Amino acid sequence: MKKYLLFFSFLLLAVYSCKDDNGVDSGPAAVSFAVPSANLTEEVTDVVISFSQTTSAAGTITLGVAETEAEYGVDYTTTPAGSASALTVPFEAGVSKVVFKFNKLVPAVEGEVKNVKYTINAISTNYEIKGNTTTVLNFNETALTGKSLAPQVGGPSQANQVYIDLSSGAMTTVPRISWDLGFYSGNEFRVILNNSVKMSAKSLNSTNLATVVTEDNTMLISQGSGSVDQIDNPTGVITGTAIAEVSANDAENSVYLINLGSNPSSTVPPLGSPAADSGSHRGWKKVRILRSANGYKFQYADLNATTFNEVIIDKNAAFNFSFFSFTANATVNVEPQKEKWDLNFTTFTNIFGGNTPYFFPDFVVNNSRGGALAYSVSTADFSFDSFTMANVDQSKFINDQRGIGSSWRGTSAPGPDGNPMSQFVLKTDIFYVLKDPAGNIYKIKMTGGALPNLERGHPTFVYSLL
Repeated sequence: MKKYLLFFSFLLLAVYSCKDDNGVDSGPAAVSFAVPSANLTEEVTDVVISFSQTTSAAGTITLGVAETEAEYGVDYTTTPAGSASALTVPFEAGVSKVVFKFNKLVPAVEGEVKNVKYTINAISTNYEIKGNTTTVLNFNETALTGKSLAPQVGGPSQANQVYIDLSSGAMTTVPRISWDLGFYSGNEFRVILNNSVKMSAKSLNSTNLATVVTEDNTMLISQGSGSVDQIDNPTGVITGTAIAEVSANDAENSVYLINLGSNPSSTVPPLGSPAADSGSHRGWKKVRILRSANGYKFQYADLNATTFNEVIIDKNAAFNFSFFSFTANATVNVEPQKEKWDLNFTTFTNIFGGNTPYFFPDFVVNNSRGGALAYSVSTADFSFDSFTMANVDQSKFINDQRGIGSSWRGTSAPGPDGNPMSQFVLKTDIFYVLKDPAGNIYKIKMTGGALPNLERGHPTFVYSLL
């Protein structure tokens, strides 16, 4: 007999008591999922969609569907019936929530990433869609106990960023040139640069975006050149952005000259060498950023333009940032929801020697802004296999997104003539501990970063839930 599970009913209460977590408040009427994700522990699960205010009329909610290793009618069904691409959920007047039933027919096997993602695409009434606009239903009954993963960063050019959620094993891959600026969704009004392409920003001490501006090649980031004041603090602390916090007083918000950094190289490098930052320069922009209610008014132009484009970018509490691309002239999807990723395999603009920008391929960022913190462990103290929860040192989890960083590899080895040559070298005397946003703690061991022929840009790792 099938069991029926009230889908995290205690978390439904949090929808009404915690605006920051779920984006539901006493303001404009809004609709959202009660929780952003769940591991399916029963054959039948009640999926709750919440209204911030009681509905005044009957209507319908239209959901989009994205399947990962799951097929409608084979692995799962829903009540009401849906399809592999859409589900329509009716609701009555005078209700504060609506429920549809998710019927799990075929569970995930050990180590399999299998889920269905629902997105609220439309509602027939004038409710805002905000907060948890998506929910991911993982067929795994509990967070994965462990897995081996191989993020596809793109070989020597490392043209991709790969976001990883350890609890589900899900990987989200995006081109690292697909975005330029990230507009923070938290309490502060901050804007980050895409440091995976060596971007930098410089205040022009002017508020007139119509003024023609010239390029400034002193802003270019190379190995040991550029200004540390013109890049974001590599720890990831949000108060350390190169662009000053956006003031509520428009007169205090200056125009910035933006160096868009470098493309990944399209030329295949010698085996053992990276090609992450040797592509063509991506150009320049001038920008000015103002506040707009609880969001941003973003103005931008080419350097020689006397007019500018303007776009309003709203904060979305479900994500760390809203991302903007100059190429697309629009906001774009990059990171998963802030509680749905833990690691990002990427390239990275770090600091070398205390005050010099330095570009690193083979970098691993932990989602510190979303609550995923990491630290390293020497195998001189513990072996990876013997390390248990009892060995975890909570004091070592600090607010720094470089908990793994580049410390897992070296970049040179003796060549045939005895002199150093560029080559990926995996460090085997170190592993890592990570606490994810849900409080799960994992141990992580990097197992590779290059192919047998020494081609760079092929990371692999294993992890286990403690």
